[in-house]
Amino acid sequence: MNRLHLALRPLFFVLIALACGCDKDRAASSGLPTIQLQIGNKSFTLEVADNDRDRKYGLMRRDSMPADHGMIFAFDREAPLSFYMKNTRIPLDILYLDHAGKIVSIKQMKPYDESSVRSDEPAQFAIELNKGTADAVGAKVGANLSIPSTLRAKD
Repeated sequence: MNRLHLALRPLFFVLIALACGCDKDRAASSGLPTIQLQIGNKSFTLEVADNDRDRKYGLMRRDSMPADHGMIFAFDREAPLSFYMKNTRIPLDILYLDHAGKIVSIKQMKPYDESSVRSDEPAQFAIELNKGTADAVGAKVGANLSIPSTLRAKD
């Protein structure tokens, strides 16, 4: 039995490693729900931060993010929004969107920069992507994105 146990040990570790890395719907093991959203000419998997705790933590303490991933921050109503990069290691683009999904601002944010990056107009959503992605996919101020109804305000 010891030989069998020793022979199966490497297989056990391989199975554990595979089980930890195969959940594609859980971006970066955050446990947050995800949505698919077309931005410019590309589809993205966006983690949803729709409560105070998740919005506050955001993308902090991550070393990287897949090129086709990001995070959408959903708020109950439109207001001037402001984000900063406390404990955020990844340079990011941020797209601010109004209640209808129209992009009202696109900005870039630097890692660990705690200065505020404000929306140019009131916004209800903010989407963070890897730096340079907004330009690469053709996202433009004034473009409309199809925000799922599940993220819109519950009046």
